[in-house]
Amino acid sequence: MRIVITRTGGFAGIERRAELDTDGRPDATHLEALAHRALAPGREPGPVRGVPDGFHYEIDVDGRSVHLADPHLTHEQRELIQTVLKEGA
Repeated sequence: MRIVITRTGGFAGIERRAELDTDGRPDATHLEALAHRALAPGREPGPVRGVPDGFHYEIDVDGRSVHLADPHLTHEQRELIQTVLKEGA
């Protein structure tokens, strides 16, 4: 599974993008479960409102995407975002 996180906003407004492929990773099952929950029905398909100078995120999983914004993230969404931004290329 290919997971792409794009983070925009913040004080500086700098975009950051990272991509992670779960194939062959020991935590692949966990990351894939987090990604599926992030794309669960009821999530916003387009841009969402956050707080001034907060981060906005687009999570793309194999061509399906969802838009999220701080502070409206679940613990699982934060974990997925942090992992991909930290370990992705």
